[in-house]
Amino acid sequence: MAAVTLSVSTVKPLGDRVFVKVSASEEKTAGGILLPDTAKEKPQVGEVVAVGPGKRDEKGTRQEMEVKLGDKVLYSKYAGTDIKLGTEEYVLLSEKDILAVVS
Repeated sequence: MAAVTLSVSTVKPLGDRVFVKVSASEEKTAGGILLPDTAKEKPQVGEVVAVGPGKRDEKGTRQEMEVKLGDKVLYSKYAGTDIKLGTEEYVLLSEKDILAVVS
């Protein structure tokens, strides 16, 4: 079996998929208490680093994606597939799992 080397530039989502770089989770609470790794919640905010061409409708034409490169998005908590490239964490998810674009 051949080894495959992945990087952000080699990942191209298909259809209505979006590749998102996960933002770092909170290290401590509002009161200043440091959180251990086991108590941290999975982040739900990230930056779009790659976008697929869009999904096809019944007539076969592509629907334009609502998100674009560089958008900061809020996505469903348990959506998508988690991917780790080096030390960075990413999630590959469907556009329908994105809840909002955050400014």
